[in-house]
Amino acid sequence: MATYQMNFNQDFTSLSVLSPTGLRLYSITSQDKVEEIFAKDNTEQIRIVERLFNSSLVVLVTAQKPNCLKMLHFKKKQDICNCFYPSEILCVRMNRQRLVVCLAESIHIHDIRDMKILHSIENIAPNEQGLCALSLNSHLAFPVCQTSGELRIFNASKLRTGMTIRAHATPLSALAFSPSGALLATASERGTVIRVFCVKNGQRVQEFRRGVSCVRIASLVFSASGDFLCASSNTETVHVFKIDARAVEAVELRAIADVAAKSETSASEATAATAAEEGHKSAAPAAPAASWGGMFSKAVSSLLLPTQVSEVLAQDRSFATVQLAQGGLRHMCALTRVQKELRLLIACEDGFLYVHEFSAERGGACKLLSVHDLRGALEGVIELQLSESVLRSQIKATGPTGTTQPSLTLLKSCAASVLIENPDPMQDNSYAGILKGDQADAMSDSAKFRKLRDAIDTPTKLYDERQFPPVAIAAKD
Repeated sequence: MATYQMNFNQDFTSLSVLSPTGLRLYSITSQDKVEEIFAKDNTEQIRIVERLFNSSLVVLVTAQKPNCLKMLHFKKKQDICNCFYPSEILCVRMNRQRLVVCLAESIHIHDIRDMKILHSIENIAPNEQGLCALSLNSHLAFPVCQTSGELRIFNASKLRTGMTIRAHATPLSALAFSPSGALLATASERGTVIRVFCVKNGQRVQEFRRGVSCVRIASLVFSASGDFLCASSNTETVHVFKIDARAVEAVELRAIADVAAKSETSASEATAATAAEEGHKSAAPAAPAASWGGMFSKAVSSLLLPTQVSEVLAQDRSFATVQLAQGGLRHMCALTRVQKELRLLIACEDGFLYVHEFSAERGGACKLLSVHDLRGALEGVIELQLSESVLRSQIKATGPTGTTQPSLTLLKSCAASVLIENPDPMQDNSYAGILKGDQADAMSDSAKFRKLRDAIDTPTKLYDERQFPPVAIAAKD
């Protein structure tokens, strides 16, 4: 049986289906309608596909060139640029500001508007699975140890290293941020326990027990609202857990109380040190006056008794479940609203998309509503052959002697080097470009920026009027 690689985009409005014979993108418009918007033959052995929200920007990684990231505007049938890395690309993550490429021993962070490399995280623990997660507000999480479930959070927006969290005793197998970026869900290789942490302070918010037998977690994802967490594995059951707002609030209150207590302690120590230096000695220090931090700590302690905290953290049973027809297959999950109704979408590697009813009030077993067969081709879609634009670029770049002169840009960061190639140079028709004259063998930064912005900002209104584009990115000065 042929297997299909299924992958949702960031807001679960689109689904990519990759098979040995072709790549297809689908728009999820309703529970009864899944519309195909793009298709191409898989002659290049594509193995990674990511689409940026509902824009026309798609990134590909092929088995023929595993260290090359291809960016294309699928609606206009244009290649934007190719990025080359020192080793094989294992994972690609995107949001509206950043594009992250994960290699086995390094992670590269790009500005998605112009693909300039902003930072490279070098010499990380070998990450052969390419495991990493990127939130919509540009928090990046990745494992830092091969023998335990220790991870690090990196602020990809401000390019600052954050805290380290020891999430599990065994190595990690799944990471997922909530839509707001405030929570991080983790699962280990055993797959029996799923934990949720607060990104601000690293404290554990909740712990869910998926089961007692060891499994391989295939999909771990928050709902579009952030109120639920969905997990699938190689078993025949999909679990949906409910995020308790009281647990999140309790952790945040404890964090504020700890900060206030530390500030009070530091202030007391500074006062005592100053008094000692000035020679004011006393047999016993006076009792400090009641401070805001102390009162706040008492209020938190009175509000949340130890038994109540344990009850909050003990909510580890699944809120809802789906019984699949067959176990042992890889299923990708999405819990989102389709036509204003909350639906649980399960994309299986057998090539089918299953749409289930989901009740945020009752939970329980989810009823199957519809099934979509995404294995075959449909009529009237855009077909794109990447080799055509590459061939045109090679013809344009060929000199009088027949030697190829590709347009390359070298970006250096730390110890890594990334080559950005323009496979199809676009003429710069700006006023500055006209004054500089014809430069057909190179693409200016402004021209590359326009191509990327056009792919990111252009909505696919040709196919679905209800789709919305990402937030428009203002042009640089």
